[in-house]
Amino acid sequence: MAVLKDLNVSQIVLGIETSCDETAVACVHSDRTILAQTIHSQLDEHAAFGGVVPEIAARAHLQRLRPLLEKTLADAAIRPEGLSAIAATTGPGLIGGVIVGATMAKALAFAWDKPFIAVNHLEGHALSARLSDDVAFPYLLLLVSGGHCQLLAVAGVGDYRVYGTTLDDALGEAFDKTARVMGLGYPGGPAVERLALGGDSTRFALPRPLSGRAGCDFSFAGLKTAVRQAVERLPAGAADDQDAADLCASFQAACGDILAERCGHAMERFAHEFGTCERLVVAGGVAANQALRGRLRDTAEAFGADLIAPPPALCTDNAAMIAWAGLERFQAGQRDSLDVSPRPRWPLDGADMRLVTPV
Repeated sequence: MAVLKDLNVSQIVLGIETSCDETAVACVHSDRTILAQTIHSQLDEHAAFGGVVPEIAARAHLQRLRPLLEKTLADAAIRPEGLSAIAATTGPGLIGGVIVGATMAKALAFAWDKPFIAVNHLEGHALSARLSDDVAFPYLLLLVSGGHCQLLAVAGVGDYRVYGTTLDDALGEAFDKTARVMGLGYPGGPAVERLALGGDSTRFALPRPLSGRAGCDFSFAGLKTAVRQAVERLPAGAADDQDAADLCASFQAACGDILAERCGHAMERFAHEFGTCERLVVAGGVAANQALRGRLRDTAEAFGADLIAPPPALCTDNAAMIAWAGLERFQAGQRDSLDVSPRPRWPLDGADMRLVTPV
């Protein structure tokens, strides 16, 4: 990619995020200031179903996006002519929602005569630590969310090497399914973390899938099944308050052990390839879990590395990270055609990392 000669020029990018159940718009300055961000969470719309319903999510994005756009621009005191580019999540994600956000962004880019930047949602997470902490390349990334669980070497914008991924469930999905089995409601991750604070993490003997095996891949399906079986063995198949707390604590401890071991393998590989491993970055929705952050911090310190985690507001789905990823690509000289097509799947390390033609 051609790099702009002067990266000190002030630039502002508008970002739109609609890949799942948060509708978000943000304006981010090239000095790493989030000028404004507005987010509408759809928790109420999906709570009755115990998870995200794609059609409901897409309709909610369609209803909420324009008001959020207007509020964000007003809060940032930015007029269209003050923007350098328009960025939007163009995949991966629930395709109905992705289409809503990407179509809005392309329409704005056309109407305002601004460059359009198609952003990979995973790249938004991958680069979020550069927005919050100005992390230098290269770094090792643990990306953990409701739909993804990966270890990657981040060598530069658009330069990602996957070390390992989940063989079944993503970690966030395992948290949500554990909460559902225990009747804790949706979203499950915060509920499990909250109950685990008062629990005994040694009471339930839960498995650590792939423990002791080489490599950096993850597996959580067996752990999730073990939680369900533990619930079924309790009297009447229902956990009382202490049972629930102990099971949540045991589940969370098992997750921490799994992450610690696989990250250890990844740090060794990263150090071999890059000469050293000074930073472990954790991003994605599950990165907001404070207990897991603590476990990963211990792991990083054991390897002489620092753990870097964006603030919780930048871990969950948000438009600031999309605007920032768009800004980094804009500074690298990228411009995307308005005929690019949103897609539900978009590997972060794939040869088709850029959407240059309709698919």
